[in-house]
Amino acid sequence: MPRRTSPIIPRPSRPASKTEKPVPERRARIDRRVTSDDRRKKTRSVKSSLPVEVVFFYLYDVGRGIDLAKVVELVPAHKDLGIAKRRDTPASLSLPTPLVLSLGLPEQPEASGFDSFSSYAKIYGEGVVTVVVRVKAMLPLNELHSLETVEVEYLGRGARIKDYAEEGFARLFEAVDGAIDEPRTFSEIGRESYIAYCLSDCGGDPSVFLEQNGEYFACLLTGEKPGSALHESQIAATLGSPFFYRDGDLAVFELDRCLIIDPRSDYEDLLLIAEHANYQLLELRVLDTLLDTWLDEAEDDIRHMSSGRKRLALIRGGVEIKVAHIQSLRFDALFILENLENSSKIIGDYYLGQVYARLCEIFNTDGWKWSVERRLDVLQDVYEMVTSDSNERKLRWLEVAVIIVCVAAPIAEVFAIVFLK
Repeated sequence: MPRRTSPIIPRPSRPASKTEKPVPERRARIDRRVTSDDRRKKTRSVKSSLPVEVVFFYLYDVGRGIDLAKVVELVPAHKDLGIAKRRDTPASLSLPTPLVLSLGLPEQPEASGFDSFSSYAKIYGEGVVTVVVRVKAMLPLNELHSLETVEVEYLGRGARIKDYAEEGFARLFEAVDGAIDEPRTFSEIGRESYIAYCLSDCGGDPSVFLEQNGEYFACLLTGEKPGSALHESQIAATLGSPFFYRDGDLAVFELDRCLIIDPRSDYEDLLLIAEHANYQLLELRVLDTLLDTWLDEAEDDIRHMSSGRKRLALIRGGVEIKVAHIQSLRFDALFILENLENSSKIIGDYYLGQVYARLCEIFNTDGWKWSVERRLDVLQDVYEMVTSDSNERKLRWLEVAVIIVCVAAPIAEVFAIVFLK
């Protein structure tokens, strides 16, 4: 499925340091032996199975807002308990609090090779629903990419995880439709997805492990097929900015996927930040698309202003209705942009703040913000001109009416004096 259309600024690969010293010949021989060992380690790491949890996020923008109180009356949802504040997470961290609802499970998840399988939905008052599917398994490294297409037994048939999540969302959307403010049709719902590959054991130093298997991980995170022979510059651009917090952990983020290595399996806060960044991106994308639609309609209004019927329709309240809708959109945009700013301030310069800033850079959030603000300004200017033109026409008609009254009144008096005496 085609993803985000906003242009992403390519990240250049890190240039070699000019201060690197030449390596003596004896040291070079040692390095060659290490390289050979590394190749043998790489072969072993690919063939051996690793404990992995893969977390699939599917986000849907279903409407302008959701009444969470009504949702509780319609489905057995409960408040999210949030996350424990780990790492250097600021005590002030306060992200949107959703309702959580457990979804149905496939009949035989173990038949797909999973050690565990869980799925649930997170319902946000701002009009977004996230379906989260989590699977745990022991897999060879070179089979991680296959999890996107693996099928689970569900409702008597096989379904990919993406289709399973889509069906679960469709049932939830139908159940809570009465609690959604200005619900979208199913085809109009905005969608985002993100996948987190979480390893609890890589058999050694995660930096060395990442370097040994750099080509495979670069293909995995960029969505390319394994063995796509990516150029070294692309591999470096994809894997060149990892995050570290403790010895033994590592996190790399890309446009649609991320890799987390943590022997403590302590990555819930990272998953929350990844979901939140996608949440904000989805809101911006949906608003940008809606503004595009309104701009097309504004263009039609301007083109047909010379048409008497169209002009009459605009004068008879159409302009006021459109301006009211634009003001409503502007408020929605202001709230979304303000939430973006608040997220940055709340998360701050902490570790999670650095991760969030990195995701915003990858998603080109600033570009989406600029696009939304520019479209809002253009729409406002267009309909202000239309409103001004409409008001001028009304004033001219009023002036004509006043002139007629001023002329007709004396004529009526003269007529009354001459003919009624």
